[in-house]
Amino acid sequence: MARATKKQVLGRGLTSILKDSKNKSTSISNVTNKVSSEVDISKISLNPFQPRSSFDREKLDELVISIKNIGLIQPITIKKNSKNNFQLISGERRLRAFKELKITKIPCYIRKANDQQSLEMALVENIHRQDLDSIEIAISYKRLIEEINLTQEELSKKIGKKRSTITNYLRLLKLNPIIQSGIKDGFITMGHGRAMINIDDEKTQLTIYEKIISKNLSVRNTEKLIQSLKNQNKNQKKEILKNDLDFIKEKAKLEKKLEAKVDFLFNKDKSGRIKINFKSKDDFLKILNKINE
Repeated sequence: MARATKKQVLGRGLTSILKDSKNKSTSISNVTNKVSSEVDISKISLNPFQPRSSFDREKLDELVISIKNIGLIQPITIKKNSKNNFQLISGERRLRAFKELKITKIPCYIRKANDQQSLEMALVENIHRQDLDSIEIAISYKRLIEEINLTQEELSKKIGKKRSTITNYLRLLKLNPIIQSGIKDGFITMGHGRAMINIDDEKTQLTIYEKIISKNLSVRNTEKLIQSLKNQNKNQKKEILKNDLDFIKEKAKLEKKLEAKVDFLFNKDKSGRIKINFKSKDDFLKILNKINE
Protein backbone atom coordinates (compact mmCIF):
# COMPACT_ATOMS: atom_id res chain seq x y z
CA MET A 1 0.00 0.00 0.00
CA ALA A 2 1.21 3.49 -0.77
CA ARG A 3 2.57 5.40 2.15
CA ALA A 4 3.63 8.98 2.80
CA THR A 5 7.38 9.48 2.73
CA LYS A 6 9.59 12.38 3.75
CA LYS A 7 8.50 15.72 2.35
CA GLN A 8 9.87 16.13 -1.17
CA VAL A 9 11.67 19.25 -2.35
CA LEU A 10 9.14 20.89 -4.62
CA GLY A 11 11.65 22.42 -7.01
CA ARG A 12 13.02 25.87 -7.57
CA GLY A 13 10.13 26.94 -9.77
CA LEU A 14 7.35 26.31 -7.28
CA THR A 15 9.21 27.94 -4.44
CA SER A 16 10.27 30.92 -6.52
CA ILE A 17 6.82 31.60 -7.91
CA LEU A 18 5.49 31.91 -4.39
CA LYS A 19 8.15 34.36 -3.16
CA ASP A 20 7.00 37.63 -1.71
CA SER A 21 6.58 40.40 -4.27
CA LYS A 22 5.29 43.94 -3.91
CA ASN A 23 3.24 43.52 -7.06
CA LYS A 24 1.96 40.02 -6.30
CA SER A 25 -0.43 38.93 -3.58
CA THR A 26 1.22 35.53 -3.19
CA SER A 27 3.59 34.95 -0.27
CA ILE A 28 5.41 31.84 0.85
CA SER A 29 4.16 32.53 4.36
CA ASN A 30 0.59 32.04 3.15
CA VAL A 31 1.29 28.45 2.11
CA THR A 32 1.60 25.45 4.40
CA ASN A 33 3.58 22.31 3.63
CA LYS A 34 1.55 20.13 5.91
CA VAL A 35 1.62 16.46 4.94
CA SER A 36 -1.63 14.73 5.80
CA SER A 37 -1.60 11.06 6.70
CA GLU A 38 -3.92 10.17 3.81
CA VAL A 39 -7.01 11.76 2.24
CA ASP A 40 -10.01 9.94 0.80
CA ILE A 41 -9.76 10.18 -3.01
CA SER A 42 -13.54 10.62 -3.34
CA LYS A 43 -13.20 13.95 -1.52
CA ILE A 44 -10.64 15.35 -4.00
CA SER A 45 -11.92 17.23 -7.05
CA LEU A 46 -9.72 17.87 -10.11
CA ASN A 47 -7.91 21.15 -10.68
CA PRO A 48 -9.74 23.34 -13.26
CA PHE A 49 -6.43 25.15 -13.87
CA GLN A 50 -4.59 21.99 -14.97
CA PRO A 51 -2.50 23.01 -18.02
CA ARG A 52 -1.96 19.43 -19.19
CA SER A 53 -4.64 18.51 -21.74
CA SER A 54 -3.71 14.84 -22.22
CA PHE A 55 -1.87 12.06 -20.42
CA ASP A 56 0.46 9.52 -22.03
CA ARG A 57 -1.17 6.12 -21.59
CA GLU A 58 2.13 4.23 -21.51
CA LYS A 59 3.64 6.49 -18.87
CA LEU A 60 0.48 6.32 -16.78
CA ASP A 61 0.67 2.51 -16.91
CA GLU A 62 4.33 2.67 -15.82
CA LEU A 63 3.35 4.87 -12.88
CA VAL A 64 0.59 2.44 -11.91
CA ILE A 65 3.12 -0.42 -11.83
CA SER A 66 5.62 1.69 -9.88
CA ILE A 67 3.05 2.66 -7.23
CA LYS A 68 1.84 -0.92 -6.99
CA ASN A 69 5.37 -2.21 -6.41
CA ILE A 70 7.07 0.49 -4.31
CA GLY A 71 4.35 2.92 -3.29
CA LEU A 72 3.94 6.64 -3.92
CA ILE A 73 7.25 8.51 -3.80
CA GLN A 74 5.86 12.06 -3.86
CA PRO A 75 2.46 12.95 -2.37
CA ILE A 76 0.03 14.97 -4.45
CA THR A 77 -0.70 18.60 -3.51
CA ILE A 78 -4.21 19.68 -2.62
CA LYS A 79 -6.01 22.60 -1.01
CA LYS A 80 -9.00 22.47 1.31
CA ASN A 81 -12.24 23.80 -0.20
CA SER A 82 -14.45 23.07 2.78
CA LYS A 83 -14.33 21.00 5.92
CA ASN A 84 -14.36 17.63 4.16
CA ASN A 85 -13.62 18.50 0.53
CA PHE A 86 -10.38 19.24 -1.30
CA GLN A 87 -9.22 20.43 -4.72
CA LEU A 88 -6.18 19.06 -6.52
CA ILE A 89 -3.37 21.56 -7.17
CA SER A 90 -0.82 19.21 -8.72
CA GLY A 91 -0.39 15.48 -9.18
CA GLU A 92 -3.34 14.51 -11.40
CA ARG A 93 -1.41 11.63 -13.00
CA ARG A 94 -0.60 10.19 -9.57
CA LEU A 95 -4.26 10.58 -8.58
CA ARG A 96 -5.37 8.79 -11.77
CA ALA A 97 -2.96 5.95 -11.04
CA PHE A 98 -4.40 5.51 -7.55
CA LYS A 99 -7.92 5.42 -8.98
CA GLU A 100 -6.91 2.73 -11.48
CA LEU A 101 -5.43 0.70 -8.64
CA LYS A 102 -8.72 1.19 -6.78
CA ILE A 103 -6.85 2.61 -3.77
CA THR A 104 -9.28 4.77 -1.81
CA LYS A 105 -6.83 7.06 0.01
CA ILE A 106 -3.71 8.95 -1.12
CA PRO A 107 -0.89 10.82 0.72
CA CYS A 108 -1.16 14.59 0.20
CA TYR A 109 0.45 17.92 0.88
CA ILE A 110 -2.34 20.23 2.07
CA ARG A 111 -1.77 23.86 1.13
CA LYS A 112 -3.61 27.08 1.79
CA ALA A 113 -4.07 28.67 -1.61
CA ASN A 114 -6.48 30.96 -3.43
CA ASP A 115 -7.37 30.46 -7.10
CA GLN A 116 -4.40 32.49 -8.35
CA GLN A 117 -1.99 30.51 -6.18
CA SER A 118 -3.58 27.27 -7.41
CA LEU A 119 -3.03 28.33 -11.01
CA GLU A 120 0.58 29.36 -10.30
CA MET A 121 1.43 26.14 -8.52
CA ALA A 122 -0.25 23.91 -11.12
CA LEU A 123 1.48 25.68 -14.02
CA VAL A 124 4.93 25.77 -12.45
CA GLU A 125 4.72 22.19 -11.22
CA ASN A 126 3.92 21.07 -14.75
CA ILE A 127 6.60 23.22 -16.39
CA HIS A 128 9.27 21.33 -14.46
CA ARG A 129 8.01 17.92 -15.52
CA GLN A 130 10.02 16.17 -18.26
CA ASP A 131 7.06 14.52 -19.98
CA LEU A 132 5.26 17.70 -21.05
CA ASP A 133 5.25 18.35 -24.79
CA SER A 134 6.56 21.63 -26.19
CA ILE A 135 3.11 23.09 -26.88
CA GLU A 136 1.89 22.39 -23.34
CA ILE A 137 5.00 24.11 -21.97
CA ALA A 138 4.45 27.07 -24.30
CA ILE A 139 0.81 27.38 -23.20
CA SER A 140 1.87 27.24 -19.54
CA TYR A 141 4.41 30.04 -20.12
CA LYS A 142 1.75 32.08 -21.92
CA ARG A 143 -0.75 31.62 -19.09
CA LEU A 144 1.80 32.60 -16.43
CA ILE A 145 2.62 35.76 -18.40
CA GLU A 146 -0.98 36.72 -19.15
CA GLU A 147 -2.94 35.45 -16.16
CA ILE A 148 -0.39 36.02 -13.40
CA ASN A 149 0.75 39.25 -15.08
CA LEU A 150 4.44 38.44 -15.41
CA THR A 151 6.93 39.77 -17.95
CA GLN A 152 9.18 37.30 -19.77
CA GLU A 153 12.09 38.59 -17.70
CA GLU A 154 10.21 38.00 -14.42
CA LEU A 155 9.14 34.55 -15.54
CA SER A 156 12.73 33.73 -16.52
CA LYS A 157 13.97 34.54 -13.02
CA LYS A 158 11.15 32.71 -11.25
CA ILE A 159 11.42 29.38 -13.07
CA GLY A 160 15.17 29.41 -13.69
CA LYS A 161 14.95 29.34 -17.50
CA LYS A 162 16.74 31.63 -19.95
CA ARG A 163 14.54 34.31 -21.46
CA SER A 164 15.53 33.11 -24.95
CA THR A 165 14.23 29.63 -24.04
CA ILE A 166 10.87 31.08 -22.98
CA THR A 167 10.71 33.16 -26.18
CA ASN A 168 11.41 30.10 -28.36
CA TYR A 169 8.57 28.18 -26.72
CA LEU A 170 6.12 31.09 -27.00
CA ARG A 171 6.88 31.52 -30.70
CA LEU A 172 5.61 27.98 -31.34
CA LEU A 173 2.09 29.26 -30.58
CA LYS A 174 2.30 31.42 -33.73
CA LEU A 175 2.37 28.31 -35.91
CA ASN A 176 -0.72 27.03 -37.69
CA PRO A 177 -2.89 25.03 -35.20
CA ILE A 178 -2.48 21.88 -37.32
CA ILE A 179 1.30 22.13 -36.94
CA GLN A 180 0.96 22.77 -33.20
CA SER A 181 -1.12 19.61 -32.99
CA GLY A 182 1.58 17.77 -34.94
CA ILE A 183 4.21 18.81 -32.38
CA LYS A 184 1.90 17.87 -29.53
CA ASP A 185 1.19 14.43 -31.00
CA GLY A 186 4.84 13.76 -31.79
CA PHE A 187 4.62 13.80 -35.60
CA ILE A 188 7.29 16.51 -35.71
CA THR A 189 9.67 17.96 -33.11
CA MET A 190 9.99 21.39 -31.57
CA GLY A 191 13.05 21.85 -33.80
CA HIS A 192 10.90 21.38 -36.92
CA GLY A 193 8.43 23.91 -35.53
CA ARG A 194 11.15 26.46 -34.81
CA ALA A 195 12.42 26.09 -38.38
CA MET A 196 8.97 27.06 -39.70
CA ILE A 197 8.31 29.98 -37.34
CA ASN A 198 9.65 32.63 -39.73
CA ILE A 199 7.38 31.45 -42.56
CA ASP A 200 4.53 33.97 -42.43
CA ASP A 201 2.25 32.31 -44.98
CA GLU A 202 0.25 29.53 -43.29
CA LYS A 203 -0.31 27.65 -46.56
CA THR A 204 3.45 27.48 -47.05
CA GLN A 205 3.83 26.33 -43.43
CA LEU A 206 1.37 23.48 -44.05
CA THR A 207 3.08 22.51 -47.31
CA ILE A 208 6.41 22.22 -45.50
CA TYR A 209 4.73 20.33 -42.63
CA GLU A 210 3.30 17.77 -45.06
CA LYS A 211 6.72 17.30 -46.70
CA ILE A 212 8.38 16.79 -43.30
CA ILE A 213 5.95 13.97 -42.51
CA SER A 214 5.75 12.37 -45.97
CA LYS A 215 9.54 12.44 -46.52
CA ASN A 216 10.50 11.97 -42.86
CA LEU A 217 12.73 15.06 -43.02
CA SER A 218 15.20 15.80 -40.24
CA VAL A 219 15.33 19.27 -38.71
CA ARG A 220 18.49 20.00 -40.75
CA ASN A 221 16.84 18.93 -44.03
CA THR A 222 13.77 20.96 -43.12
CA GLU A 223 15.95 24.04 -42.69
CA LYS A 224 17.52 23.37 -46.12
CA LEU A 225 14.06 23.03 -47.68
CA ILE A 226 12.94 26.34 -46.17
CA GLN A 227 16.11 28.09 -47.32
CA SER A 228 15.57 26.71 -50.82
CA LEU A 229 12.02 28.09 -50.87
CA LYS A 230 13.26 31.48 -49.66
CA ASN A 231 15.89 31.60 -52.43
CA GLN A 232 13.26 30.63 -54.98
CA ASN A 233 10.98 33.45 -53.79
CA LYS A 234 13.88 35.94 -53.96
CA ASN A 235 14.55 34.98 -57.59
CA GLN A 236 10.87 35.33 -58.44
CA LYS A 237 10.79 38.78 -56.82
CA LYS A 238 13.85 39.84 -58.82
CA GLU A 239 12.15 38.72 -62.04
CA ILE A 240 8.95 40.57 -61.12
CA LEU A 241 10.96 43.69 -60.30
CA LYS A 242 12.72 43.53 -63.66
CA ASN A 243 9.39 43.20 -65.45
CA ASP A 244 7.95 46.03 -63.38
CA LEU A 245 10.79 48.32 -64.48
CA ASP A 246 9.96 47.54 -68.11
CA PHE A 247 6.29 48.35 -67.49
CA ILE A 248 7.21 51.56 -65.68
CA LYS A 249 9.21 52.75 -68.69
CA GLU A 250 6.36 51.93 -71.10
CA LYS A 251 3.83 53.54 -68.78
CA ALA A 252 5.83 56.76 -68.74
CA LYS A 253 6.06 56.79 -72.58
CA LEU A 254 2.31 56.20 -72.91
CA GLU A 255 1.41 58.91 -70.41
CA LYS A 256 3.66 61.34 -72.24
CA LYS A 257 2.05 60.54 -75.59
CA LEU A 258 -1.56 60.67 -74.33
CA GLU A 259 -0.99 63.50 -71.85
CA ALA A 260 -3.06 61.48 -69.34
CA LYS A 261 -2.56 59.30 -66.27
CA VAL A 262 -2.24 55.60 -67.17
CA ASP A 263 -2.42 52.56 -64.88
CA PHE A 264 -1.39 48.97 -65.65
CA LEU A 265 -3.57 46.42 -63.80
CA PHE A 266 -2.19 42.87 -63.57
CA ASN A 267 -3.79 39.48 -62.95
CA LYS A 268 -2.06 36.54 -61.28
CA ASP A 269 -1.51 34.84 -64.65
CA LYS A 270 0.44 37.96 -65.81
CA SER A 271 -2.39 39.11 -68.06
CA GLY A 272 -3.96 42.51 -67.37
CA ARG A 273 -5.49 45.69 -68.70
CA ILE A 274 -4.59 49.30 -69.24
CA LYS A 275 -6.57 52.01 -67.46
CA ILE A 276 -6.52 55.51 -68.95
CA ASN A 277 -7.87 58.33 -66.79
CA PHE A 278 -9.63 61.39 -68.17
CA LYS A 279 -11.20 64.44 -66.48
CA SER A 280 -13.90 65.44 -68.96
CA LYS A 281 -15.55 64.61 -72.27
CA ASP A 282 -13.17 66.94 -74.08
CA ASP A 283 -10.23 65.28 -72.35
CA PHE A 284 -11.58 61.87 -73.42
CA LEU A 285 -11.91 62.95 -77.07
CA LYS A 286 -8.42 64.44 -76.97
CA ILE A 287 -7.00 61.09 -75.74
CA LEU A 288 -8.88 59.19 -78.47
CA ASN A 289 -7.40 61.46 -81.13
CA LYS A 290 -3.89 60.87 -79.80
CA ILE A 291 -4.47 57.08 -79.81
CA ASN A 292 -5.63 57.22 -83.44
CA GLU A 293 -2.72 59.37 -84.61
